[in-house]
Amino acid sequence: MLLAIDCGNTETVVGLFSTGDGDVPPPGSRSAPPVPPEPAGLSHHWRLSTVDNRTPDEHALLLSELLDLDGMDISEVVTGVAVTSSVPRVTTALRQMADRWFDVPCIVLEPGVKSGMPILYDNPKEVGADRIANAIGAYDLYGGPCVVVDMGTATTWDAISAEGEYLGGAIAPGVAISLDALFHHAAALRRVELVEPRSVIGKSTVESIQSGALYGYAAQVDGMCRRIMDELGRCAVVATGGLSEVIAPLSQTVEHYEPWLTLHGLRLVYERNVRAG
Repeated sequence: MLLAIDCGNTETVVGLFSTGDGDVPPPGSRSAPPVPPEPAGLSHHWRLSTVDNRTPDEHALLLSELLDLDGMDISEVVTGVAVTSSVPRVTTALRQMADRWFDVPCIVLEPGVKSGMPILYDNPKEVGADRIANAIGAYDLYGGPCVVVDMGTATTWDAISAEGEYLGGAIAPGVAISLDALFHHAAALRRVELVEPRSVIGKSTVESIQSGALYGYAAQVDGMCRRIMDELGRCAVVATGGLSEVIAPLSQTVEHYEPWLTLHGLRLVYERNVRAG
């Protein structure tokens, strides 16, 4: 089975995929139910805090214990490792972990790795690996043109053409870091639970913050998606990322919610490189 690791700035998502042929759905075959199905082949997933000073040995121990909790021996179950990371120090540690502890193919999504998607950025090396994985996963599921909105530490928009080319996108501060800045600089405001308030017009400070954070960011998502569609034409809009669960339902443009999109794209990259090799 494939151990797919998506390391973000604040959270790391780990997935375990079966690697049999024929278990990836064709483009356009996925709908958007309120609780989306997991990607085909994804049997287990875990969400962890990203700690950039973990050693390779500590990463190996943590992953081994996660699988052990579900009754699996990592040395017997895992036949491949795939990594995408936004944290260079963690990327190095995960690569060293795979080299030391696992005698299996290891693919790190980075410049030089076969992605199967042309990158039309001025400098393709600048595009985050997670954004490429998202684009690959979205195009595989829904075809093109499409837009991926990833709501994590940063909120990113990525545009993919009808021909499956990565065109570029936009980056803005995410909800969590924007709220952290607000609470740090406004002494009278306090942290609140990010749940939908009774109405857009908040009747208390808590509800006002919730309204601004949730409806405000949903409006930002919609505004950017509409501007992108002004240039790209009508396209599918796919939401992913840790905060998409609460913001995507409030959006008027998001059509598909895929919480494990990055893992799905990473799995496709792994298969393209291992089979090509």
